[in-house]
Amino acid sequence: MKILFSFYPKQDQQSSLIEKFPQADFIFRKPLDEEALKNADILVTYGEDLRASHLKTATQLKWIMVASAGLEKMPLDEIVSRNIMLTNVRGIHKIPMAESILAHILSIKKSLPIMADNQRKGEWSRKLNSSELFGSTAVILGTGAIGCEVGRILQAFGVHTIGCNRSGKMAPSMDTMVSFNRLKEVLPDADIVISILPSTGETKHLLTSEHFQCMKRSAIFMNFGRGDVLKEEELLQALKEESIAYAVLDVFEKEPLQEGHPFWKMNNVIISPHASSHSSQYVVRALEIFCRNLTEWISGSDQLENIIDIKRGY
Repeated sequence: MKILFSFYPKQDQQSSLIEKFPQADFIFRKPLDEEALKNADILVTYGEDLRASHLKTATQLKWIMVASAGLEKMPLDEIVSRNIMLTNVRGIHKIPMAESILAHILSIKKSLPIMADNQRKGEWSRKLNSSELFGSTAVILGTGAIGCEVGRILQAFGVHTIGCNRSGKMAPSMDTMVSFNRLKEVLPDADIVISILPSTGETKHLLTSEHFQCMKRSAIFMNFGRGDVLKEEELLQALKEESIAYAVLDVFEKEPLQEGHPFWKMNNVIISPHASSHSSQYVVRALEIFCRNLTEWISGSDQLENIIDIKRGY
């Protein structure tokens, strides 16, 4: 059984895998080794290096483990046609991303960007317009593991949480729930709107200029899911018109955000370079899922964690 990694875990992590699974032949190469892929049974990848052309010669490939949550850059049609099992590491992002989201919210609420700017200018000013998180309302688009962890933490700060997903079905750590088609009904009540939605046919350009018009002028909009949930020109217009107060953006329609884009110099925009999930524990948690799944795979079970329904995109 040949297992190809197209990235390098730390040396001690590689050694641990080899020790745990002596029946497997592990190959660690970066970038993706096309020759090694031809004979690999399992591929472990971040998902951005695999092309449809690779699968034409990867005749032994039976399982692809994606060490991320996003799948939009993968050759999904070809994977389906080959009946290759696809899994990801859904769930490992919830702690670092929830902490990142909370850090940005508290930073804005407590005027930290203004304080930092005043410090650079050597200006002592107590005109900060700080506010409290307690008693506010947050609408959370996407109530998977990350959204529910964000909801749990916000509730601890006394925030009323409204979850939003395709079905409107109740989710943990949400005080109330709405479906996508009822989103406009709750946006006028929101002090914070957080999108953690994946990129699917249903979520692409889900948010429109009409949604931004529904929000409070004091609202904070945060996108930590995928950039194509909106058209950036519509968000840009809402920010210029001050229909909303702030945007915190970790993802964009095109990444990296191009030089000269208006977002870079806007006082009411905070740019995070798709880094909210970064953590020293990321690969550790990803490999924990992989090891559990590989144990099941070797035993002949098909009950693996995080099997992707490719038609739904998650």
